[in-house]
Amino acid sequence: MATTHEIKVQRREDEGKGASRRLRRAGTVPAIVYGGELKPVSIQLNHNEVWLASQNDWFYSSILDLSLNGDIQKVLLRDMQRHPFKQQIMHLDFQRVNENETLRAAVPLHFLNEDKSPAGKSAEVVVTHELNEVQISCLPKDLPEFIEVDLATLAVGDVIHLSDIKLPAGVELPELKLGKEHDVAVVIAKHGRVEAAESEEEPAAEVPATKAAKKDEEKK
Repeated sequence: MATTHEIKVQRREDEGKGASRRLRRAGTVPAIVYGGELKPVSIQLNHNEVWLASQNDWFYSSILDLSLNGDIQKVLLRDMQRHPFKQQIMHLDFQRVNENETLRAAVPLHFLNEDKSPAGKSAEVVVTHELNEVQISCLPKDLPEFIEVDLATLAVGDVIHLSDIKLPAGVELPELKLGKEHDVAVVIAKHGRVEAAESEEEPAAEVPATKAAKKDEEKK
């Protein structure tokens, strides 16, 4: 069963850039809720509360209960605009969720037991995480906050693909339906010396001055 989290919101009456700037100065985040059979609704949220929530994976991948004076609407976060350099959330987009309709969402991957694996214990092995999240499809009730990838048996030379991920019940990876070429690598365990050898084999680029020197030598 998916975990839900309640976030209190207020109705926003004023629209426009000027109104949004005033809200931000007052410590509030302007936002919008859309989707379903209802019209889009402009809302506002307490910035500090939203900022704390945004530090957790569940804020991005869980069903959220937006509470407007006790009226609950189930939504997913679809977009977040941040300030270029301040620790400030500028705007949020939430999409209403129909509990009977399949949805798509990005869910983070949590890698377990890497340090206990043969690859993780070896100083000569480089383990790279090619993906940190995956796109899934499922009913809202089956939406996981994250998906665990157990690396306990990972050894040098191993490659874990999308198809190797153990999914919760009711969850699918739409990417795998597009063909074998979409079964991309998620984790790769590679010998560090191999990487070093490959980089050494790359030919050094000749700078124009070097080429000119070679031509002069040939003329002589």
